[in-house]
Amino acid sequence: MCKDKNNFKALKRYGQNFLIDDNILNIIISSSDLNNDDVILEIGPGHGVLTRKLLSNNIKFVHAVEIDTRFKSDLDSLESDHENLKVNYFDAMKFNYLELDPVPNKIIANIPYNITTPLIWKLLGFGFKNFILMVQEESALRITAPKNTKLRYPLGIAIEASGRAEIIKKVSRKCFRPVPKVNSAILKIEINKNFDLVKNSCWNKFLHEAFKFRRKKLTNNLNNLSMEILQNLEISPDTRAENLSCEQWVKLFKIFEMPK
Repeated sequence: MCKDKNNFKALKRYGQNFLIDDNILNIIISSSDLNNDDVILEIGPGHGVLTRKLLSNNIKFVHAVEIDTRFKSDLDSLESDHENLKVNYFDAMKFNYLELDPVPNKIIANIPYNITTPLIWKLLGFGFKNFILMVQEESALRITAPKNTKLRYPLGIAIEASGRAEIIKKVSRKCFRPVPKVNSAILKIEINKNFDLVKNSCWNKFLHEAFKFRRKKLTNNLNNLSMEILQNLEISPDTRAENLSCEQWVKLFKIFEMPK
């Protein structure tokens, strides 16, 4: 049940969506498997609704990154009451996460929808491995899309190659104020293999190049893709980027990154 406790004014330039449903907040917390050794990174805490839930679970520390200083009064008050909370007023896309001490082991956040994809890429590049994120439903569906589907795209392949992503729960747009035009979803991401690959910027660029023109064949997007390579990987010349399995993508990338 959604309760409109506050009349929040979201700023479009920050992609803000304010979650007001306590039931959904509890699902986020229960899905996070929190313990007293956890150091959490929260991005976009806003008024600190989720932050308070996190701090009430006897975790070790919370780092919050917030670009909007309108929330400074709420967050500074919360910080003064909790020695294990540090609020950083900074752009999440420009922040140096290597500066955080203690080092976060989980990211739990209702992230800005307008930077969902580039922000997740950035966080993966810093080596983070465990995520519970509230994202736009379409973004969640794209990240979890299997091969041979139109929603398949680079970030989803990169995550699949290094771990797994699953939708924990779809969330109605009515659980936010102001009510956005889209529904949302709680997304869980776990990185548990190929750690160097997911942090490799060349892997990122390679996948984006392969998906540059979705309707074209893979051979049109990757100019150096020879018939010999296709045959060795058992890939049809008519294949589009969305049709490849995760294993084929990894093998293809290793061929392309080899010294010529």
